[in-house]
Amino acid sequence: MVATLIPFDESLPGWERALYAFLAEKERRSGSRRTVEGYSRMLQHFFGSVAKPPERVTSREVFAFAHGVGLSGREPSAVTIGARMACVSSFYRFLIRMGLVASNPCDQLERPRVSPSPPRGLTAEEIRRLLAAIPDTPVGQRDRAIVLTLTLTGRRRAEVLGLRRGDISCDNGTAYYTYRGKGGKQGKRELPRPAFEAIERALEGWGKSLAAMDPAESLWPSKHANGRGLTSGTFYGNLRRHLGRAGLPPAGVHVLRHSAAKLRRDAGESVEQVSAFLDHSSLQVTTVYLRRLEGVEDGAWWKVAEALGV
Repeated sequence: MVATLIPFDESLPGWERALYAFLAEKERRSGSRRTVEGYSRMLQHFFGSVAKPPERVTSREVFAFAHGVGLSGREPSAVTIGARMACVSSFYRFLIRMGLVASNPCDQLERPRVSPSPPRGLTAEEIRRLLAAIPDTPVGQRDRAIVLTLTLTGRRRAEVLGLRRGDISCDNGTAYYTYRGKGGKQGKRELPRPAFEAIERALEGWGKSLAAMDPAESLWPSKHANGRGLTSGTFYGNLRRHLGRAGLPPAGVHVLRHSAAKLRRDAGESVEQVSAFLDHSSLQVTTVYLRRLEGVEDGAWWKVAEALGV
């Protein structure tokens, strides 16, 4: 994957080879191509503009890059400034670990304070409106299955859209899915029955069935994906249209993860239970280990499904 972002050449200077290694490590840790592409673009832009090797870059040059006007012609927001600083600083921490530089120029800079907007989740009634607005077509059935899977499992977009046939298994009438989460975490959890049934119906609309699919085949077929399955960008655009038809404000795919957390709390789960459900980093190592070995049954999805009427 990283090889498509920057060319690897043994004759490159040490720090440029280190950039390749940094991106490869970032890919392994995050599991997100989008993150790696963003870091690659940002770092190549920065070092291309300063035209210096890392050991000669000054804090003033990092400051100018972070606060500089971008292609839009507008002053960068505090979030953008923070993201630029974080990207450069992360690369310098890697270079220090590799023994290629002695210090991080970002340490002298003050990060802008950001007041994040509160996360917004949809209510059960709004999710019902969204599901009702999705057309009953093969594409619509697939999108409906994705919405249900995101809402009932609370997984991140990449974790759901990356699901393959081989990630689904059944044991004593219960369906499970395996996933690779943020930071490379892996797990196996119960796939709520309404989501599993929606996936089966959606696949039927595309002339497919779980029993006949290749293990490497995507659960989310698409006419324009050359067999690789639905892309994140295509689903994002579809979701925005579905939200518009439902009379709901535009939102990104992550709103469904927020919705999953909100609905769990509404169903009476504790903060600790929701944290574990979302697979946050506070989980104990033993819990992670056991979840890798055993599918964790999900005893509360039916409450959310009942609220959604599915």
